Amino acid sequence: MAGLDKNTPPPTEIKLHKQSRLLEISFSDGKKFSFPFEFLRVYSPSAEVRGHGPGQEVLQTGKKDVDIENVEPVGRYGLQISFSDGHDTGIYSWDVFYQYGMNQATLWQDYLKRLEEAHASREA
Repeated sequence: MAGLDKNTPPPTEIKLHKQSRLLEISFSDGKKFSFPFEFLRVYSPSAEVRGHGPGQEVLQTGKKDVDIENVEPVGRYGLQISFSDGHDTGIYSWDVFYQYGMNQATLWQDYLKRLEEAHASREA
């Protein structure tokens, strides 16, 4: 796991919205991001999803209806999220959340494109 970026503002509020399936994080610089559970699952920072190097990413499919079952703080630097499909090995640092928030639209479009190229689906 990469060291924390000293320039990433710390989070000031974290809200888990079970009904709308969103994890909302506010940062001290005033930025606020809402992450769909599915987005966080398919972009898990775990080795299982990311692989152990460039080009080794594993495309996640059928995660449209995934839920977050538990969120645990990890030290002062992030969260460990347990998903309803049993995945719980990703540790999301504040840096990861912030970068995902700043690039969410692009990342999501990239994911949808990769799904299409693989003739795969978001549906379980």
